Amino acid sequence: MIVRRLKDILNTTRDVKTETWASRRLLLRDDGMGFSMHETTIFAGTQTHIWYKNHLEAVYCVEGSGEVELIPSGEVFRIEPGTIYALNKNDRHWLRADAGADMRLVCTFNPALVGTEVHDADGVYAAAPEVAA
Repeated sequence: MIVRRLKDILNTTRDVKTETWASRRLLLRDDGMGFSMHETTIFAGTQTHIWYKNHLEAVYCVEGSGEVELIPSGEVFRIEPGTIYALNKNDRHWLRADAGADMRLVCTFNPALVGTEVHDADGVYAAAPEVAA
């Protein structure tokens, strides 16, 4: 069994931060669950270009609000506590947090993240190297 507390991973290698977000990686590939799980904070008033072409992601909002804008269609979806969205087609998108407060999300990825990933210039997390059998 794995038991992990958010307070124990803050300011460790599992606490990955950029200018627009902080991702606390609660479960990663090495945990052997087949997916990864993260608590992610999108900083108030920011936007991040994202394209998970190597991963599928589901996101559940627990605090704050914002929106997801699909690229290239421009379709916009409002995100608020109690909303889940799933990027089931490797959707390229903008993720924006409203200016009033940070948006806190619980995210899962398949395949699982290794832990050090950040978005490249295209908004992509690189595919993880294959695990030797």
